[in-house]
Amino acid sequence: MIAIPDFSAGAMENYGLVTYRDTALLYDELLSSASNKQQVAITVAHELAHQWFGNLVTMEWWTHLWLNEGFASWVSYLAVESLFPEWNNWTQFLDETTSGLRLDALAESHPIEVEVNHASEIDAIFDSISYDKGASVIRMLQSYLGAECFQKALASYIKKYAYSNAKTEDLWVVLEEESGEPVKDLMTTWTKQQGYPVIYAKINGHDLELEQAQFLSDGSSGPGMWIVPVTACCGSYDAQKKFLLKDKMDKINIKEFSDSQSADGEKNQIIWIKLNIDQTGFYRVKYDDELAAGLVNAIKAKKLSLMDKIGIVEDSYALSVACKQTLTSLLRLLNAYNDESDYTVLSHVTSVCLSISKITVDATPDLNKDIKQLLINLLLPAVIKLGWDPKDGESHLDVMLRSLLLTALVRLGHNETINEGVRRFHIFFEDGKTSLLPPDTRKAAYLAVMRTVSTSSRSGFDALLKIYREASEPQEKSRVLGSLSSSPDQDIVLEALNFMFTDEVRNQDSFYILGGISLEGREIAWTWLKENWDHVLKTWKSSSLISDFIESIVPRFTSEEKAVEVTEFFAGQVKPSFERALKQSLERVRISARWIESIRSEPKLGQTVQELLQADA
Repeated sequence: MIAIPDFSAGAMENYGLVTYRDTALLYDELLSSASNKQQVAITVAHELAHQWFGNLVTMEWWTHLWLNEGFASWVSYLAVESLFPEWNNWTQFLDETTSGLRLDALAESHPIEVEVNHASEIDAIFDSISYDKGASVIRMLQSYLGAECFQKALASYIKKYAYSNAKTEDLWVVLEEESGEPVKDLMTTWTKQQGYPVIYAKINGHDLELEQAQFLSDGSSGPGMWIVPVTACCGSYDAQKKFLLKDKMDKINIKEFSDSQSADGEKNQIIWIKLNIDQTGFYRVKYDDELAAGLVNAIKAKKLSLMDKIGIVEDSYALSVACKQTLTSLLRLLNAYNDESDYTVLSHVTSVCLSISKITVDATPDLNKDIKQLLINLLLPAVIKLGWDPKDGESHLDVMLRSLLLTALVRLGHNETINEGVRRFHIFFEDGKTSLLPPDTRKAAYLAVMRTVSTSSRSGFDALLKIYREASEPQEKSRVLGSLSSSPDQDIVLEALNFMFTDEVRNQDSFYILGGISLEGREIAWTWLKENWDHVLKTWKSSSLISDFIESIVPRFTSEEKAVEVTEFFAGQVKPSFERALKQSLERVRISARWIESIRSEPKLGQTVQELLQADA
């Protein structure tokens, strides 16, 4: 294995010599963060998994790319879970599932098995569908067949097609022969059609009524129908129900899978029923009001697994974006997580909080300050418990949680966190060996500094540039680059973007700066992109790197007017290499615009925010 400084791909699984970008392979206990360590482990495991899935057995054509990438992603988590069980890696796998679900909820998504007719289309399918959705449907199938059965069947597939090519149907045939289950009929609905279902669940007497429809973030319902491996539990994980939902609608008697106390208790008792246990299925669930209230109580009573707590908040957020649930109800749900302390859960809660903070800037500017305070109040208890300084014997996940939450509080504008980050940065800048700013908390401090930077007070920006120029460790360089464009001052954002055009920044590292652009800097960034588009096309040859420019800037907007402006700018100059990225970005702008209109029409949002703030007080 070798690390290569100039390498636009993350890594490449060549037989005999696996190549990596330096940030994906190099790790230093003193200079790298816990998240860096974890990313290196996952990436190395992914590339080594390719020695079987991709090299020993190779896909027949690009249509079946997921046989390479989906399986390598799934196996990487299998390996790292075995090596580092304390990382709770399968719970963290839901990061991949969430990424796949968010992309596949777009009308401009594509099936796992996607037609590829031209070389220029190939780069575009190395995306969250081939990797994350691919890995997630593998996990779903493993859960349905059972881990032992699935492993034996997979071994038979590898032996049968070793040193040759395979297509998706070949995998289904072997799995079906080995398991005796209708694998082809089940899985074809997941790989040959794009999208996934949302299952509407409601109580009617002793029956749980289910109805599936294709879920789309724009609020519409597509024509898709799936064979869905449904799992359910009621009041306890001890009694579970598993079955295939083959039709649009079905119902099951609650007594079939509930503990007797929950099913036969007081009539007015709110029982909890959880579908998609541990989020093994690639679908979302929309519960009726009674079931949703029961799950809120179950979260507060700590009855649910980590994975199920993640699934509930992610589904609720997605339903809110699609205007199938109110932001008001989402905020009430988030309030149930106010004493959560687990990294895996809080990473998803934090992501949802930051998205709410951004959308309400445009949707309800008069409420944005109070909503941010509400979100700060939600995260603050865990931060107070952890503090800035590492503690002897603390877990890997607590180290990651500290970094996650401090960074989130800076982004939410929490003054005490920003001031403390700036204080520690100044000490670190004078003495790089100080223990006050270890690698894990530097990102938060760097962002805190940039939130205070302006054209008239730019010493923090210049200090970060000095750190970047003197750093030899690639992960430290990427940390600095990721903070440079996060200033609220548009002129500073412009300077950071222009810094990408210098010889000091490798082309492959441009996405760090693009990914950090502040909300206040989105307009200047769009103007900059229009003025420099020809230069971008000439300089960044890779379609994935060109797509980074579009996907980092365009989706930050939230109005139909801006979508029209972007469409008009690119009219006549769209190329296959970035066409899908542009369509998906424009779709995201329109989804946000629709969500904003929905939020503005919520009659009880302001009242709910005040109630929740008063409860915190």
